[in-house]
Amino acid sequence: MVTYVLFAAGFLLLVKGADWLVDGASAIGRKARIPEMVIGLTIVSFGTSLPELLVTTMASLEGKAELGVGNVLGSNIANILIILGLAAIVRPLPIHRDTYLIDLPISMFAILLFGFLANTQWQPMDEALHLTRSDGVILLLFFCFFLIYIFGEVKTKNTDAGGEVVPVNVVAAAAKILGGAVLLFFGGEWVVNGASALAKIAGWSEAFIGLTVVAVGTSLPELVTSAVAAYKGNVNIAVGNAIGSNIFNVLWILGFTSIINPIPYSPSSNLDIMMIIFASAALIVAVIVGKRPVISRWEGAIFILIYAGYVAYLLRLQTGA
Repeated sequence: MVTYVLFAAGFLLLVKGADWLVDGASAIGRKARIPEMVIGLTIVSFGTSLPELLVTTMASLEGKAELGVGNVLGSNIANILIILGLAAIVRPLPIHRDTYLIDLPISMFAILLFGFLANTQWQPMDEALHLTRSDGVILLLFFCFFLIYIFGEVKTKNTDAGGEVVPVNVVAAAAKILGGAVLLFFGGEWVVNGASALAKIAGWSEAFIGLTVVAVGTSLPELVTSAVAAYKGNVNIAVGNAIGSNIFNVLWILGFTSIINPIPYSPSSNLDIMMIIFASAALIVAVIVGKRPVISRWEGAIFILIYAGYVAYLLRLQTGA
């Protein structure tokens, strides 16, 4: 019973910890007169991906690699089908030209690169597939290229901090960063341990728990951010947050985690990679169908139904029904 309570509490700590850390870091960023666009593209994007980072890293260090990889892949699927689906139901989402011509292709390239590296045997003497430290360096290298592209976009749009300087309590901001980091640590620990215990009790694999329960739980920051942004009419934030998070998840989180500790990889995860590619393709189709590049409410509902069917299929595999 205590395990279940800590499991649920872990998600709350992850979400609140990410919220505090982003608030504190953003406040200090404004104090340093860093442009809001740069803060959004870096600090906020990193912050909403922190739950996935903590869960994946701890799962890898504790020898629960399937849970960690499942968490990232499941989160990427949820980001497109659940987050964009729900956001589109709240308000139809116009898709910016750069999003479907640049950002989405980069996201698809990232998952294809991961699939190639994870399935490639660089060391013949090792029979098991791994995402090695060398693979992690490659992923982080492409992540650096992505960040260079982001800052290049900021520069070309001539964004500057400008405006009135907002008073910031640096001590309070630093306290939020520290408190957020502490909450993230314990939240990640509780979620990983709780997910592992739940998998054993239910007779399900850690990969399945990671792909479903943990993935949706760690995607809560993105879900809240995108839904609120869509409700307020900030549709570019809603879409960019979900797709940008997918790029961060693969290139940054899996790259960073595999450098700390090589990650064992199961070929069964290739199905989940294919699902991410399918979801991305469905997003492209939704954009090009119709007179305007928009994800409509009915297309958002279809996304949700596709995700429900995917989870039902995974559950059927687990139960053998």
